[in-house]
Amino acid sequence: MTSVIGFPGPHFCVLNSENKPRFQVQVRSLGSKDSPVLSSDSVSVNGASVIEEREERRSLIDEGNGWLRHKVNEEKRVKDGVLESLEPLWDDGYGTVTVKDYFDATKEMIKPDGGPPRWFCPVACKAPLKDSPILFFLPGLDGTGWGLILHHKALGKAFEVRCLHIPINDRTPFEGLVKFVEETIRLEHASSPNKPIYLVGDSFGGCLSLAVAARNPTIDLVLILVNSASSIERSQLQPLFPILEAIPDELHTAIPYLLSFVMGDPTKMAMVNIESRLPPSLKLTQLSRNLTALLPCLSSLADIIPRATLLWKLKLLKSAAAYANSRLHAVKAEVLVLASGKDNMVPSRDEAQRLMSSLQNCTVRHFNDNGHTLLLEDGINLLTVIKGTCKYRRSRKRDYVSDFLPPSMSELKYTSDEVFGLLRLATGSVMFSTLEDGKIVRGLAGVPHEGPVLIVGYHNLMGLELNSLVEEFLREKNIMVRGAAHPELFWGKSGSSASLDLLKVFGAVPVTAKNLFKLLSSKSHVLLYPGGAREALHFKGEEYKLFWPNQPEFVRMAARFGATIVPFAAVGEDDVLELVFDYNDIKKIPVISDYIKESNRDAIRLRDETSGEVANVDLFFPGVLPKLPGRFYHLFGKPIVTKGKKEILKDKENANKLYLEIQSDIENSLAYLLKKREEDPYRSIIDRTAYRAIYSPIHEVPTFEP
Repeated sequence: MTSVIGFPGPHFCVLNSENKPRFQVQVRSLGSKDSPVLSSDSVSVNGASVIEEREERRSLIDEGNGWLRHKVNEEKRVKDGVLESLEPLWDDGYGTVTVKDYFDATKEMIKPDGGPPRWFCPVACKAPLKDSPILFFLPGLDGTGWGLILHHKALGKAFEVRCLHIPINDRTPFEGLVKFVEETIRLEHASSPNKPIYLVGDSFGGCLSLAVAARNPTIDLVLILVNSASSIERSQLQPLFPILEAIPDELHTAIPYLLSFVMGDPTKMAMVNIESRLPPSLKLTQLSRNLTALLPCLSSLADIIPRATLLWKLKLLKSAAAYANSRLHAVKAEVLVLASGKDNMVPSRDEAQRLMSSLQNCTVRHFNDNGHTLLLEDGINLLTVIKGTCKYRRSRKRDYVSDFLPPSMSELKYTSDEVFGLLRLATGSVMFSTLEDGKIVRGLAGVPHEGPVLIVGYHNLMGLELNSLVEEFLREKNIMVRGAAHPELFWGKSGSSASLDLLKVFGAVPVTAKNLFKLLSSKSHVLLYPGGAREALHFKGEEYKLFWPNQPEFVRMAARFGATIVPFAAVGEDDVLELVFDYNDIKKIPVISDYIKESNRDAIRLRDETSGEVANVDLFFPGVLPKLPGRFYHLFGKPIVTKGKKEILKDKENANKLYLEIQSDIENSLAYLLKKREEDPYRSIIDRTAYRAIYSPIHEVPTFEP
């Protein structure tokens, strides 16, 4: 907060009537000298009243299927008013703010005050994490700065958020806006030279972000371009622009309604706060109510963008696009492009591909069902996208351990319902664990709550057991399990795939000695598969067979930190999928075989040939067919304590003995589950579905007695 409080240069207005600090604030805007020092009680923007948070303070959280638990305290530790960490399943506020709140927020903001552009901090963006980077939001044509309103609470935990407000009567040319943002960026960089600076540019703001980045290649910038208007010259609305300029004032009131359907999807906007688990009839009813409440707000677009302002901003947009496009070669920043598939304003999909080929360090994510106003529509949580693309960091280099932000409750709900809902229903996973006295119980009571804990196990076909394992630890123990994954999923060609983003959101890290060292030293729960890709991509007839390296790669590392090792086994892949084509079959097909060899030519290699059969397995997708689903079973073995055994396990022979003991425990657990699942009366999905319909939700369906 040094940039806001007592710093002589930057242009910030504090917009927070709650928690008013007992200090003075200096306010400065474009084209003016430093304003007088004002009391914090007198600071406001355009006389606007602060939008109060309307979230209901609930002591219980619905975890689905009627399962309620007490809300966790999301603030793990607060020191000197700074949040030091977030608990898993923290409340990110997604769905509690709607597009109607956007229109309410702009009503007072758009009143003419004769003032120049300025920055403000939304009231919902408070208590960021310690050492959080700063994020500047550069708005689209509306210029209000409220385009991030659906994401304020979540972003306010991870960033110091500042939003640019451009008054409706302001006529600052594009070069003037560039210099204004640039000056703020340079001052912020001077005060925190080792931190990245984030620029979220929405539409017109995307051009502004690119221009600033091109002029400041030595500053560590991360650009997030949302449907960048740098493609305005190829807009499908180009034929309408001359008509908009010629239309008389009397007809301008109809323009906002036209623009509302061109720029965004009203249905998507109205669905923001509708619970995905509701029955279709209730969803339709709530959608109808939301649309009814939203439609009257569209008339305020005429006040947000009056005719004179609209004409000015269309000219401003053209000059902005020309300026940014002429300097793309100079952009050295890290760039994330978000592109809507139903953008009726600009060709965002094509522009995303152009930017990716033109910029040096660019990642693209597509949202096929969204319109131009992506950040105000359902289906996107901006912080989730930032985390999933590994763009969040607090210093020049991302740290997969210290920079990790645990998943929120809304992220868990979305993943469980929308992404893995069918798999979750089909597999009906059951968890067992072993207590210290050797007794097997249902649930995770046998797994230590305090870390460091190293969970070592068997990798099912394509990692089918992963989702239910990570989810159950979150639900039952509120523990984040950090999975060690193949580095190819992060740094290789496949690492750019959006399908892998959720792995990163839910804690996956590249499996390296450095990351394992950091995780264990931070007392985390770490999930490790010694068999890696060889087990996950095994051949026909190799179900539930371990393929481990010859050397005890993890035992001595665990002993160094006194970590508790928990062996685990999971069975059920053969109840869900039939392996039709394995690697031996695929490599006999010339075209496909050549493709796999080519794609693996530059793949990251984890081990050399001394590691045995697990060394450098080619990555591929096996051919599988779905079966009438059975059930997944997980068994966590008796914890093995290494604390106090560091000196003993330094000896290679002792370490290898423990290594073989862990391997044997997992093989015994696999055999136990394969035998006991025959006693489960609800192993079939048909039996489980009938039981749930009559008695209970999915997580309470009985199983065999351990």
